[in-house]
Amino acid sequence: MRQAVDIVIIGSGVGGSSLAYSLADTGKRIVILERGEYLEDTPEARDDIAIFQKGFYRSTEEWVGTDGESFLPGNYYYVGGNSKFFGAVMYRYRAEDFLPRPHMEGRSPGWPLGYADMEPWYERAEEIYGVRGAAGEDPTDPPRSHPFRFPAVPDEPAIAAVRQRLRKAGVHPASLPLAIDIEEWLRRAKTGWDAFPNTGRGKIDAEVGPLASALTHPNVSVITGANVVRLETDPSGTKVTAAAFIKDGVEQRIGADIFAVAAGAVQSAALLLRSANGAHPSGLGNSSDQLGRNFMNHNTTAMLTIDPRSPNTAVYQKTLAFNDFYNRDPDTGLPLGNVQLLGHITGNILKAQTPTVPAWIARLMARYAYGWFLTSEDLPNPESRVMVRDGRIVMHWVRSNMRAHETLIKRTRQVMRKAGFPIVLTRTFGRKTTSHQCGTARLGNDPKTSVVSLDCRSHDLDNLYITDASVLPTSAAVNPALTVAALAIKAGHAIKARL
Repeated sequence: MRQAVDIVIIGSGVGGSSLAYSLADTGKRIVILERGEYLEDTPEARDDIAIFQKGFYRSTEEWVGTDGESFLPGNYYYVGGNSKFFGAVMYRYRAEDFLPRPHMEGRSPGWPLGYADMEPWYERAEEIYGVRGAAGEDPTDPPRSHPFRFPAVPDEPAIAAVRQRLRKAGVHPASLPLAIDIEEWLRRAKTGWDAFPNTGRGKIDAEVGPLASALTHPNVSVITGANVVRLETDPSGTKVTAAAFIKDGVEQRIGADIFAVAAGAVQSAALLLRSANGAHPSGLGNSSDQLGRNFMNHNTTAMLTIDPRSPNTAVYQKTLAFNDFYNRDPDTGLPLGNVQLLGHITGNILKAQTPTVPAWIARLMARYAYGWFLTSEDLPNPESRVMVRDGRIVMHWVRSNMRAHETLIKRTRQVMRKAGFPIVLTRTFGRKTTSHQCGTARLGNDPKTSVVSLDCRSHDLDNLYITDASVLPTSAAVNPALTVAALAIKAGHAIKARL
C-alpha cells in the first residue's frame, strides 16, 4: 500500500483533469493515476502518413463486439487522454438538449438539470480551456452570461469563401468554439489539428489547460503508467478504501478519503464492473443495474464536397459549422443534428480512408475537397451496454435514431449542392467506430434509475465520484468535451463543500 492521500483521480482526460483543476487550491493531497505516459514530441506528431496510414499512435487494445469479432476502438492512452487528439471543439449543449423531446425514432429523456444550472460551469470550463468563439452567429446558441474571452479562430481565405457560399445557400454558418491557440499550433508545423496529437501548447487540451494549472500546486501529482484494475471497499461496501493498479508489472494499492473515476465512458464502466465484491456483486455502485447500460455513441458521417473550380488552399480548415437542422427539420419539425468542418483532408489522409483509390487520385481529389462531419443524437437504451467477460471489454451498441441521421445527410447534401458543390460524397461510420462515447453511469435524482447524483457522486458509495462522459444522460448532437469539463468542475465544487 502506498501512503494514503486525500483524493485519488483515475484518468487524466477532460473529466479527470478538470476535476483536479477544480480541487487543486484546497491544499488536499491529490494523486492522478494515468495508465498512459506523457506524449513525446517526435517527427510523427505532424506526419499525416504516420498518423493516418501507419497508425503510429493507435492503441493495440482490442474490444469485442457481441458478434464475437474483435476491433480497435480508436481510444488513446496518454496524459490528457483522448483530448490529445481531439478536434478541440468545445460546444455548450443547446438549451433544448436538456429538455425531453421527441425524435424521428424515439424520445430523448432530458436531464434532471437545466441549461441555466450548467451555464456558470460552462463559463468556467471555457476559461480554463481558453475557448475561442463568436457569440451571436448561431441561432441555436444558448444564452451566455459573458461573451467569449477570445475571438474566434479566423477563417482562411478558402473557408471564408465557403462561409459566403453557405450563406447564399440559406443556412447560418457560425464559427466553431475552439480550444486552439492557432499561432502556437502553426508555429510547430503548418497542419490541421483534427486527429493530430498535441505535443506542444497549440491545442488547449486536458493536459495543457486544466492539468497544467492543477500541477502548479505542490499538493497535486500524477503517477503515469498506472493501470487501475479494481477499486476496493470496506467490508460493508459503503466506502472505497483503495485503488489497485499495475505499474511496471507490479500491483500496487493507494488509499484515499475520496475517489473519482474518470477513465472514459467505456473504461470507467469496465473498471467498476470488474470491482464487484460481496457487497456489490454486480459491480461497484450498481444497485440500479444501470452501470454500463445506456451506452451512446454519436451517429456520424464524413462528407466530402468537391468543386473542381475551387481549389482548397486551407491549412487547418476547421473553423465553421451550421446548426440549421439541429433542433428542427423543415419537413417534420424534429431534431436532426450538427454539421461542422473536419480538419483539412490531405491526399495522404484521404488515401488512408480509401485504400483502394490510387494515391495520385487521392491527392487530386483532396486538392478540391472540403471535409465535413455530420453528427446526430444517439438515444439512451439500457440494452446498449458495456460488459466485461473473461477480463475483456465487450460492447453491445444498439444504434438508434438513424432515420434522423439519414435525413441530416439528405438536407446537408441539398445545402452543399445549392452552395455550388457539384460532387458530394459520404461515408457513414459503422457500429464499431467509437465517436464521443457516453452514458454508462448516468446521473439522476433517483438511485433506482441512475448511478450518480447531480454532483456526480455514487448513490451507493459516499466517497466515490464519476466525472467523465459516463454520467451524461443524453448524447445531444454536438461534441461533449465542454459539458464533461463543466460537470467535473461542478463536482469539484460539491467536493470542496464537503471538505
